[in-house]
Order: sequence, then C-alpha cells, then structure tokens
Amino acid sequence: MTHSNEIQMKAAVISLGSVSSQWTAEAMRKYFDEVDMLHVKEMDVKLGADVGIYHNGTPMKKYDCVLVKGSFRYANLLRAISTLLKGNCYTPIAPQAFTIVHNKLLTHLELQKNNIPMPRTYVLPSTTEAKAILKTIHFPVIMKFPEGTQGKGVMIADSEASASSMLDALGVLKQPFIIQEYIESGDADIRAFVVGNEVVASMMRVAKKGEIRGNIHAGGTGKPYELDRQQRKVALDAARVLGADICGIDMLHGPKGPLVIEANISPGLQGITNVSGVNVADKIAHFLFEEAKKFSGINTKSEAEKILSEKLVENKELITNLTFKGDRIVLPSVVTAATGFKEDGDYSIKTEKGKLVIEEFKVKRG
Repeated sequence: MTHSNEIQMKAAVISLGSVSSQWTAEAMRKYFDEVDMLHVKEMDVKLGADVGIYHNGTPMKKYDCVLVKGSFRYANLLRAISTLLKGNCYTPIAPQAFTIVHNKLLTHLELQKNNIPMPRTYVLPSTTEAKAILKTIHFPVIMKFPEGTQGKGVMIADSEASASSMLDALGVLKQPFIIQEYIESGDADIRAFVVGNEVVASMMRVAKKGEIRGNIHAGGTGKPYELDRQQRKVALDAARVLGADICGIDMLHGPKGPLVIEANISPGLQGITNVSGVNVADKIAHFLFEEAKKFSGINTKSEAEKILSEKLVENKELITNLTFKGDRIVLPSVVTAATGFKEDGDYSIKTEKGKLVIEEFKVKRG
C-alpha cells in the first residue's frame, strides 16, 4: 500500500521462518509498503568500530518497525539485535525480554518482583538441596529446566520417591532446575494472547491423556475460552512487566485466582487462531503499523476521527449509532480515548431505560 502523504512505511520480521512468522509478515503487507522476512541464522551483530546489525554480511536496511522473534537458543543474539534497534524504529519486545522470558527462572523472578501471582516456586542448584526440599512440600510437584519452550523440559512427580529418582537423573546434567507446586486444574491451562494493551484472543489448552503439558505442540487440545476480568488483568500486567507488547501468557486458575506459569514472546498462531476464530496475525500487523506510525511521528487519526474528537472536546457529546458484539456494546475508539478509560480500571455503571452513565470509580478515603 502507498500512503497519501507519500511516506513509505517499511517493516521486517526477523525469525526462524515459522508458519506463524509467515502469517504475520503476510498480514503486515496489508498495512506496510514493504515487509522483509529475515532469517535469524543470517543475522549477526558487530560491536566496536563497525557496530551494527548485519544481514548476510551487509548492513541491515533501515525500517520503521522490526518484529524480532526466535527460540531460546538465540536469546542473546535477539537481545543484541533488539538493543541496537531500540530508538531507531519501533520494536514490540524490550531487549531484556529476550533473555528474561526465554529463561523460566528469570521470568519467575521478574513476576515475583512485580507481585504477579504464580505458583510457589523453588530454585535449586543441586540434587542435595532439592531432596531436602522434597521432604517439606506436598505432592505432586512440577519439575522444570530453566530453558525450553512448547512445554519441553517439564515433568511431574507424584511422590517423593519418583521426584528423587528424577533428581538423580537430572543431576547428571549439572544445571539448576525449578520445582513448582502442582495446581489442580484438570490438566488444562489458559493461553492469553496479548497485543499491546489488549488480550486479542484466548483459549483453554487441555493436555492429552498421560500428559501434563497443554501445549498444542505437545498434543494438547485447544478449546474456546473467554477470560474473566481478573485473568485478563493478570495477563496484561504480566506482559507489561516482562516488556512484551506481543506475547502469550499461560495461566492456571488456582483456588485464589489466576497464576502465571509461563510467558512466550514467540507464540504460535495456528492453534489460537483456529480455536478462537480471531485473525491474530492481522491484530498483530495492525498494532505494529499503528505503533510504527506513532514512533515515526505520523498522525494516526483519520480525518473522520479528528472531526469526532473535536466534537467531543467542544460539545462533550457525540451523536452516533452503536455497534454490538453479541450482547455487548462496543464504544467508538474516540470515546475510549476521550474518557481515558482502561481495561484494568474500576467503573460505576448506572442504567435506566434509554440511558447509560459510566464513571470512573474511586474509593473514598478517610
């Protein structure tokens, strides 16, 4: 597409070339004038005199937006690329997120620091300390390696004896591991797909028989699922503190509410798109385009939106029709912007026939 102001918007997707990455790049071509697919294995970063990001040995082109993604094996390279991109174009993932989110231990530490609810978790350096912990906790327990995606490296032990046997085997690898309390959830977890300040899609993933991992890559089955307000808030908060504008947040619903068990900054799109019926790739592409325009200083409002905004400011009133999604009313975006309402806020709603009043709810103190 070409914009009326003749500004050419260019974007790139740096990835391992997965189907999800291809879907996203294709969706981005509806909005950006140019979208390149760059393979992670063709990228390198040079520091010092020739500092820069290189693709196949030549300096990478200038883009307005770059979506960087890939597996934990490339976490350090992805962080280096993102660090050098920061400030030069819009990137949806903060540089530190590549090393934090690709490591379950660092993820849990970041969640803990920001009071995001999660299962009770123990980090042990060796089998000796781990076996001592086993005598003080309830079974079953989950055992994880810090690194790994799609549920790999996740095991369950239903007794001290089975956990001890696993520890003997894990000890040979000489690396830290995580023991986490088991949350009874019917062998199902919840995937919330966050794009910006919105959960654009969600699903419940049910593990196949004999499995504890709900991941669809591990044979799990996805089912439509609508998050409640608390689950939505926890997912958005988790994505925010981890520095990811685009990510999957996995949760269990415990007795006291949702608990975050994992985050994924390179989440697959096939499963959640098929289950939810939401074109997640298009949601991502549109968000990236709007954020890239903001970064480049391009006015993102259409003429119609400008007129509506001006009327709201001048008259505090807007005459318009209503859009319904099922039994819900969807307010025009200019109304949301004018009120400053946020999804995680508290609001007082007063209704009578033909009238609806929504006000921010503030707790009176003293």
